[in-house]
Amino acid sequence: MTAHEPKPKVAVVTFPGSNDDKDAALALAQLGAEVVPVWHAEEALPDVGAVVLPGGFSYGDYLRAGALALIAPVMTSVRAFADEGGLVLGICNGFQVLCEAGLLPGVLRPNRSLTFVCRDTPLTVERTDTPFTSRCRPAQQLTIPVKHGEGCYFVDEELLAELEASDQVVLRYEGDSPNGSVARIAGVVNVDANVLGLLPHPLHAVDPVTGSSHGAFVLGSLVDAALHAVAQPASV
Repeated sequence: MTAHEPKPKVAVVTFPGSNDDKDAALALAQLGAEVVPVWHAEEALPDVGAVVLPGGFSYGDYLRAGALALIAPVMTSVRAFADEGGLVLGICNGFQVLCEAGLLPGVLRPNRSLTFVCRDTPLTVERTDTPFTSRCRPAQQLTIPVKHGEGCYFVDEELLAELEASDQVVLRYEGDSPNGSVARIAGVVNVDANVLGLLPHPLHAVDPVTGSSHGAFVLGSLVDAALHAVAQPASV
């Protein structure tokens, strides 16, 4: 992105209990996006190139992580945006919300250890042909932190076979999974690859001062894709 190119607009949705919305906004802005805050009670999305559902504890996780957020007014617009091919990224709790809303397959269960996990985690990039991993190299190793209590991604054997056959697994934990996720899955996309959910927090691995800047590969890819999504209509 050059200084003369327009900044892509990226919406960051805040639910009651979100605690990474401002961190996500800072990281995205650092990578060249114009961040548009969106409150959960808003019924319409602004004109943006991408939507981010950040981490935290939406609605206090009182029922089940992400389960109450799916009935928030804004989620109707998020679903429509995704159905029309819009880019949607769900991080940690955002991943849980996307699964609960049926925008991604599978469920997130309590960690196998039944304890909260918070540490830097090595990952392997499985796909680079998605809007979220275009800056990555095939089989690239990334170090991005995780911090969750319900991060055990689960699908049954039949659905796992479908995910593997359709190349919907985008990121895997390198070595042992920190949460017991099936097949060491850390991030999956929908069939059209315009919706990604991942447990690791790329927003906390953008500045080298945090110990890793590998999260910029993911968020930077999204910013690039959002810029293209905004520019595309003008070229048609």
